[in-house]
Amino acid sequence: MLPVTMLAQSPVSGFMKAKGEGSITASFSSEKYDEVFLVPQKVDGVPVFNEVQTTSYSLYAEYGISDNFNLVFNLPYIKSEGEATPETLDNLGYENERKGVQDVSLYAKYRFASTATPKGMINFIAAAGIETPLGDYRADEGLQSIIAIGNRSTDITGLAIANYKHNNGIFATGQIGYSLRSNSVPNALLSELKLGYAASKFYLDAYIANQLSDDSGVDILGEGFNGFFPATRVNYTRIGFNAYVPVYKGIGVSGGYANYIEGRNLGDADGFNWGITYSF
Repeated sequence: MLPVTMLAQSPVSGFMKAKGEGSITASFSSEKYDEVFLVPQKVDGVPVFNEVQTTSYSLYAEYGISDNFNLVFNLPYIKSEGEATPETLDNLGYENERKGVQDVSLYAKYRFASTATPKGMINFIAAAGIETPLGDYRADEGLQSIIAIGNRSTDITGLAIANYKHNNGIFATGQIGYSLRSNSVPNALLSELKLGYAASKFYLDAYIANQLSDDSGVDILGEGFNGFFPATRVNYTRIGFNAYVPVYKGIGVSGGYANYIEGRNLGDADGFNWGITYSF
């Protein structure tokens, strides 16, 4: 039930910036859930907090060191709010809100091969990155951590990416990777498939993203669970779409929607995001 929802889409895309080119995006997203994917079944109502809404303000940047080597940076500020009753809060000594700077991430991606096709191009990209807590938030507060803004894990992730783009703008991107995680958070296999259209005047994609955690994790309220939520085994399948439109001299606006279609040990959240990007 931790807010992995904000991280459920891959931090790197299948497209490369040219040398000296870059972009900076300021974005806002909001997600809400009142059902939880537990084991063996989904349940109505969030324990203690009834309903949870998570909002995030994020600064994302990508820059081309060379045509084949890019750096990607992301830093989110997250606010997580519950709807526990005043009586519940008084009895347990809990609060309905947690907020703060979460985890800073830095990724590098390298295009190691390109293959021309009769009507397009296939690019093969390797990416690696680290995500580590920057804020002083906590994830060890028992059931209060249902609304924690993160799990205080340092993650090291490697990804293999293949991107095909047709000359008419239609593209497909597939990626698969593995994430090593600290603070008792189970390591996880990550994958994503994205289909879309990319041109100078418009961008649109639809994606399906998956996480499969190692079986070293525990289930919420299951055997071995001691109230430490970062140690839970979090799996999910999420679908969504994103759109981007350039507006004026390197400035563009974006928006998107996403929803979990299945999961394990997390909220059944759906949400929206929008942002503004400056490209140079």
